[in-house]
Amino acid sequence: MISAILIDDDINLRNGMKGLLQLYAPQINIIGEADSVVSGVEAIESLKPQVVFLDIQLNDGTGFDILEKITALNGTTKAHIVFITAHEQYAIKAFRFSALDFLLKPVDPDELQKVIQKIKAEIEKNDSSSHIDLLLENIRKKVDNFKRIALSTSDGIHLFDVSDIIRCESEDNYTKFFIKNSKPILISKTLKEYEELLTEHGFERIHQSHLINLNYLKSYIKKDGGYIVMADDSHLPISQRKKERLQEILKSF
Repeated sequence: MISAILIDDDINLRNGMKGLLQLYAPQINIIGEADSVVSGVEAIESLKPQVVFLDIQLNDGTGFDILEKITALNGTTKAHIVFITAHEQYAIKAFRFSALDFLLKPVDPDELQKVIQKIKAEIEKNDSSSHIDLLLENIRKKVDNFKRIALSTSDGIHLFDVSDIIRCESEDNYTKFFIKNSKPILISKTLKEYEELLTEHGFERIHQSHLINLNYLKSYIKKDGGYIVMADDSHLPISQRKKERLQEILKSF
């Protein structure tokens, strides 16, 4: 069994979440509940759950305030945090850049099961809390142009500057990251997910299998059907429908 607590200021939502967990994740054992920042901090400190289902908006503050207070008290939390949120685009973007789990209201059973499966796989790993620190850093700054990204691999969570990512390559439902001064790392998320996150950071999808950081583009070669050369000396194909778009981008350089 995996111990967990629910923190939400709406008792009906807590009861609804308990019902979903009983149906779709019976291995989750709810050992406590809280309805505020104050009681949430107390519950985490006293019960030391393995998982915290944490609503963002609480009557006396936010779920982020709880993490701030726990961090101030202990320097970190060992609990696996799962945020429960409405469609707050800024927060969702911050979660994705920080490799933190979240569930949208109303909670979808399929999404809940995906998160639980991930928790089961990670609960034994001694992951760094650096991704929580990154989340709090981004929330504090209230900026939309995040400079760092957390990538969760089979051996833990790693933080990188977005500007150091040279390119990303699709491998079925995984994405391989090629990063400056680092070995390639494989992430169990699709390239499309990272395209959505990184496009506004100067990344361009040039092929169904390739997303590149334009700052590391060395050459565009028109022969042999057209391909590009990156700073890591990789030669990457360009899909037919992307050629015109890439040529337009290069004219603006």
